[in-house]
Amino acid sequence: MNLHSLIIRTITGAIYVALLVGCTIYSPVSAFFFFAVITAATLWEFGSLMNAHVHTGMVRPVNVMAGVVLVAAVWLSTIASPQTAQMFALYGLLLIYIIVSELYRHAKTPLRNWAFCFASQVYVALPFALLPLLSIVYNPETGELVYSWIYPLALFIFLWVNDTFAYIFGCTLQRFIPFKLFPRISPKKSWIGSIGGAVFTLLAAVIIWWLVDGQQTMINGQWSMVNGQWPMDNGLGSMPLWRWLGFALVVVFFGTWGDLVESLIKRQFGIKDSGKVLPGHGGLLDRFDSALLAIPASVIYFILT
Repeated sequence: MNLHSLIIRTITGAIYVALLVGCTIYSPVSAFFFFAVITAATLWEFGSLMNAHVHTGMVRPVNVMAGVVLVAAVWLSTIASPQTAQMFALYGLLLIYIIVSELYRHAKTPLRNWAFCFASQVYVALPFALLPLLSIVYNPETGELVYSWIYPLALFIFLWVNDTFAYIFGCTLQRFIPFKLFPRISPKKSWIGSIGGAVFTLLAAVIIWWLVDGQQTMINGQWSMVNGQWPMDNGLGSMPLWRWLGFALVVVFFGTWGDLVESLIKRQFGIKDSGKVLPGHGGLLDRFDSALLAIPASVIYFILT
């Protein structure tokens, strides 16, 4: 990688991280709009890939609209908004349109078009729609719904830490411990890299636990919903260390699988990147591939524990 490419990659990465962190922390409204835009762009990118490489005829505008409506519906449902039912109804109508439209489009592969539209709703839209289940929580002490940005933000921190240290350990130690993790799909991934990434992700979990629960006065991470507003509220609910460590492990395992799943897609198509929207990084699927499995897995983890 030359210096110019490195600079472009660094600037793009910094903007991406700043937007994600800033929108997640600032308010639930900014978080919703950020991830709604990401959902729309990622669905469009997925549809473009399928149309180009699988020769489908996905109705991308309607499919994108459906995904954004799903995200909005779940966000509204977490705050018990009266508009929740209408949004889910709209989502259903959009899915019906995708099905019925094939009667009039005279496409050669209508079943394939349906299959990939619905697959994109599950693979892309649903994970982003589930994010508020990590951030909107009920406070039994006040009886209010509380927006806690620390949990979704921690998920992305775990993903970044895991990716970074897996790369560092893989590059430096793979020559001494040359065991491949999944050579059929991703020849560069190694067991030593994955282990190194997992260890430092667990360390990141310990640090976040100490900051959030060990030193609660150091972080101001909640907004309580009062009269439709989200004023700031000091302190965070306590979560034991073992649960933080479990959270980190779930993100490590499912984030790695998410990365491999997207690598499987790209390997089948014979492409390096899913898109070019992020200079130096590829497409949005390349950036959020790990999150697409880590988010629903984390929601399931918190429900079960």
